[in-house]
Amino acid sequence: MTSTSATTTTASPASYENLTPLAFLGRSAATFPDREAVIYGTRRRTYAQFEAEVQQLARALAKSIKPGQVVSFVAPNTPEMLAAHYAVPLIGAVLNPLNPRLAGREFGYIFEHAESQIVFVDSEAADVVSDAAASMKNPPAVIELVDEEFGVEPTGQLPTFADFMAAAPEQTPDNTYVYDVANELDAITLNYTSGTTGPPKGVLYTHRGAYLAALGNTQHYRLDGASKYLWTLPMFHCNGWTMTWGATASASTHVCLRAVRQDAIWDAFDDEGITHLCGAPIVAASIIDAERARKLEHPVRLITAASAPPPTVIEGLEELGITPVHVYGLTETYGPATINEAQDHWAELTVTQRARQLARQGVPMLQNSQVAVVDPQGEQLPADGETQGEVVIRGNGIMAGYYKNPEATQESFAGGWFHTGDIGVQYPDGYIQLMDRLKDIIISGGENISSIEVEGVLHGHPAVSDAAVIGVADERWGERPVAYVVVNDSVTSNDLREHCRTELAGFKVPDAFHLIDELPRSSTGKIRKTELRDLAD
Repeated sequence: MTSTSATTTTASPASYENLTPLAFLGRSAATFPDREAVIYGTRRRTYAQFEAEVQQLARALAKSIKPGQVVSFVAPNTPEMLAAHYAVPLIGAVLNPLNPRLAGREFGYIFEHAESQIVFVDSEAADVVSDAAASMKNPPAVIELVDEEFGVEPTGQLPTFADFMAAAPEQTPDNTYVYDVANELDAITLNYTSGTTGPPKGVLYTHRGAYLAALGNTQHYRLDGASKYLWTLPMFHCNGWTMTWGATASASTHVCLRAVRQDAIWDAFDDEGITHLCGAPIVAASIIDAERARKLEHPVRLITAASAPPPTVIEGLEELGITPVHVYGLTETYGPATINEAQDHWAELTVTQRARQLARQGVPMLQNSQVAVVDPQGEQLPADGETQGEVVIRGNGIMAGYYKNPEATQESFAGGWFHTGDIGVQYPDGYIQLMDRLKDIIISGGENISSIEVEGVLHGHPAVSDAAVIGVADERWGERPVAYVVVNDSVTSNDLREHCRTELAGFKVPDAFHLIDELPRSSTGKIRKTELRDLAD
């Protein structure tokens, strides 16, 4: 239709509202007040009760926090961390969720960079956080989150969350917060990258982006009011891939886990009837390897990222009644940005053939419009499944930018796309597949070696449970691949070398195979190759 003055519209309160995921809590609490919203050990809260706690936390925060200021939460997957995802932005502030396992230096850097006004910290990390805050020129207030449910020993040196909540003003019509936002492009959270390649960067999410990403993810994962969502993915990572809001949008039940352990996951399967969970392939492997592992009485969907599950894991999950769903994304894309949409005819394939299809990172999720592969000049490359380039994405599920870093923001948005830094190919059906990180391409004697390709071959050995490949300096070749491998059976480096020789060109076979007990990983399952490079040095 040709645009004319008759078809050009203006916003009206009747037809336009600013988008915010805070509205999901308002709706679910009003519509399903008696439905269980949160389960944590013996603690159970209905949506009405959870909303009341969110409102109380908002009133307590509003005594000292102004709109636009940053509030940091350093905690595992607890109800308090979940409530913060609503209470902090409800007063117009910005939530900064952080990994309790960070080092003091990392906490100090982030608190300074974010200009945190107040930090809520779980008892297990309280000493480290307190020391980091004390070393700052303008230290934030520190409040201790005492977890009485699981008997974590409090420090006894800090004001507690219970005291903070008790100081909240009584609720009145004037201080009851409405689940809306004046500007949907306001920041809702400030998330920091893992810092595996340099200093962590602050990534700004908006109310609009969080709303659309949460709805998109909820639709793709197929949650509804009967769903029980198990928190195996950290809430501090991309706001739990926005499921802190998404599971509330579908009025599902949040089942919180303080620590991701085999027994705790299987307890949740048995006691709570879990239907959905997210996590890295290592979570899937731990579920399969548990002594209690057996066929579940109800279907479960496990959304996994980081790297595609190998055939043995896919087969193991399917035997348990668990369907793996492979997604791909970054902190800058609110977590998942693409999804491997399973095609009907894949059900007829063998496990190995299905694994090959599931290894692809897929197509854009609903919140994003396009994904492509481009050359260094930004020109789109052929979708032939062979021509490699950088994966780029555009859509509503992309960050607003890097906090206090306009240069990095401009660079990452070059050409109107978000540049992921990942190398991949695109197939004729539109599906993308990662081949490597730009920084992880090993250039040996002028030849490119994909660490992902070599890792995939190693994963194909029946004795290998985990593997990572890095490039190390070599005087003759520039770089050579070296493998770090976790095995679950009697196998030697020579066995692995011979296996690789049958699957790879000779120049791609690692020069060395180091057998180790465990690969260093981030909280979300990403292999910390910087630590492996330090070992190699």
